[in-house]
Amino acid sequence: MSKKLQNAKCFIKRYYDELDNAQENNIHSALQRYCSDQYLWRGFHPFNELNSSLDVAEKFWVPLRSSLNKIQRRTDIFMAGYNQIDDFESIWVCSMGHILGLFDHPWLGIQPTHKITMLRYCEFHKVVDEKITETAMFFDIPHLMMQAGLRPFPPQTGAHLVQPGPMTNDGVMLEEQADEVGKKTLNVINNMVTNLANWDHPLTLEEELALNWHDDMIWWGPAGIGSSFTIERYAKQHSGPFRASFKDRIFNGHVCKFAEGQYGGFFGWPNLTLTPTGGFMGMPATNKPSDMRVIDIYRRDGDKLAENWVFIDLLHFWKQQGVDILARSAVTPVT
Repeated sequence: MSKKLQNAKCFIKRYYDELDNAQENNIHSALQRYCSDQYLWRGFHPFNELNSSLDVAEKFWVPLRSSLNKIQRRTDIFMAGYNQIDDFESIWVCSMGHILGLFDHPWLGIQPTHKITMLRYCEFHKVVDEKITETAMFFDIPHLMMQAGLRPFPPQTGAHLVQPGPMTNDGVMLEEQADEVGKKTLNVINNMVTNLANWDHPLTLEEELALNWHDDMIWWGPAGIGSSFTIERYAKQHSGPFRASFKDRIFNGHVCKFAEGQYGGFFGWPNLTLTPTGGFMGMPATNKPSDMRVIDIYRRDGDKLAENWVFIDLLHFWKQQGVDILARSAVTPVT
């Protein structure tokens, strides 16, 4: 079982090496060699679902690589596992970090800075018979916009940072990991999700969070919300305002969830359907339900969670609410 995971990690590492070093006119060839003919790629707005390696090359990778020169993939977490959602049948590989480059040409209407820019990303790849059949690639476009001097959202409750990897510097797991360690991590994540799903209990928010989180936990949130440190500040700066700002919360399930070593995570398409009641990210109430696509990556320390990296497709969420954040702000830098 572990050998299959190692083979999948080696396969994805070769894929990254070839993709990242390909010239623009060879990007599709690199994708074609590693992706299946029935390839499904899920990306943040405005890309959404693409159904061929050619589409992914022409609509995402070539325009991005034309804008960010001399890219480097700076990986903070690299792991593989069997997907709990399909009863541990399929193998997925996850990579998280930043794509660094010189932002020399416009991308999505965002004007270049001619400086270092870091596109925060997380990818899940389903590997079947040495082919990638599905990819979920979530990337924080508002984070890039803010690096370019734009203000896509009102002032956020948490801190805006170029986010580091794990404090323990052990997230890139190229070597085989013990199965029992990953199982423990997945159990802790599942317990947390169960507690998170129940907002109607006698515990305070801080008491509920303390069931599964260390007091000095760090929530590395998306641009527009920001990052928080300690249970107390996380409750005040994100979790509390988030819970107070929505009704009719519907959980839609996950596409993939797994853990390896001290790390684990999941993504959904979408994870949640929420109806804003006003206040979240400074936006008004609409009473219109909208979908939220999310990736969560966790680091476990002992019996509790210590760090959480979160990707939310906020451009997609607010566009469903009638606000096109990208269109209204991408072309006007802050002076």
